[in-house]
Amino acid sequence: MNRLIDTPDLTELQREILRAVREFVDKEILPVAGELDREDTYPTRIVAGLKELGVFGLTIDPEYGGLGEPLLTYALVVEEISRGWMSISGIINTHFIVSYLIGRHGTQEQKAAFLPAMAAGDIRAAFSMSEPDLGSDVAAIKTRARRDNSKRREGGQEEREEGDNHDYIITGRKMWLTNGASSNLVLLLARTDEGNERPHQNLTAFLIEKEPGLGETRPGLTIPGKIHKMGYKGVDTTELILDECAVPAARVLGERPGQGFYQMMDGIEVGRVNVAARACGVAMRAFELGIAYAQQRETFGRPIAKHQAIEFKLAEMGTKTVAAHQMMIMAARAKDEGRQSDLQAGMAKYLASEYCKEVVEDALRIHGGYGYSTEYEIERLYRDAPMLLIGEGTSEIQKMIIGRRLLESHAAPAAR
Repeated sequence: MNRLIDTPDLTELQREILRAVREFVDKEILPVAGELDREDTYPTRIVAGLKELGVFGLTIDPEYGGLGEPLLTYALVVEEISRGWMSISGIINTHFIVSYLIGRHGTQEQKAAFLPAMAAGDIRAAFSMSEPDLGSDVAAIKTRARRDNSKRREGGQEEREEGDNHDYIITGRKMWLTNGASSNLVLLLARTDEGNERPHQNLTAFLIEKEPGLGETRPGLTIPGKIHKMGYKGVDTTELILDECAVPAARVLGERPGQGFYQMMDGIEVGRVNVAARACGVAMRAFELGIAYAQQRETFGRPIAKHQAIEFKLAEMGTKTVAAHQMMIMAARAKDEGRQSDLQAGMAKYLASEYCKEVVEDALRIHGGYGYSTEYEIERLYRDAPMLLIGEGTSEIQKMIIGRRLLESHAAPAAR
């Protein structure tokens, strides 16, 4: 089948990477995605294949064993993987955000400690901001980290030394961790309240190492179980409970307490490009399924694609898929060029996720009653698409960001 979209001005290496990923998706993901989704099974074999392809180290600096590719390459890879099964892109997304933040904001010791193993896929990461009572309102985080000025002796005795600052002790509850169980590293945002006046200036990002699995995976850190979801199966989504969990001060991201909000927002920006790329991939697959079925299914003596109502739907689906792809490319390239790109990332995430929902629904309508059957792939896409409207900030949050940035850049003379 001819491809609906192509990205201009790519390097030969980028095209080679995308060809390899596309072949992997067609051979290793699409044939098994339906079964794995129905059984809600973690795709161990697929993850192993992604490790062999080098996807986990795609953007990590070659100094640490990665390929050093830009965000654009990563976004295009995510688009291809999401075309096969969106859950797989979720497995690498939080890992990518954490490796990006360590590479950009981490100390040299933190980079050396984590990035080589992350590039190999041996360390896989989760990213945690949300809590049971908050999602997009990051400044309202309740999980707290306090300084512990005690030094533990053998036998469990404690000796307090003024100014020792040996550990942070973290207590709280986190929600919606993608890869919460399968990860062995969590980048977590907590409130430190170290004297700053504004709430968002009292937030600190911590790198917390743990064992994979459920239950207590580190002293004071518990992953209670998987959250059961309508779609987005296979990938584990969990809570995280912290009860007096001790974390060394050397595991504060960049060893910069109080900078967690700014660091995490940098990560969210690339995360929104990722969600846009996921939406593009799901929309592309929905378009492929819809246009193929429309040419096979006959009513009144001819394929339904020959009926104007269906032809119009296909025209709209194709246009929306291409438009979302172009917006995603624009946002990725803006970030790669070092420009402030929260406007472009917000636009791309908003447009692509909304268009994805519409394209998937139209493809399901083209399938008629069969689209509602679990025997057809479009049913899975229909359950997966809504998550993209919520992840990395709802459409309403994106519109707030977009509106504010537009007003700043187009302020009337009297308002400047």
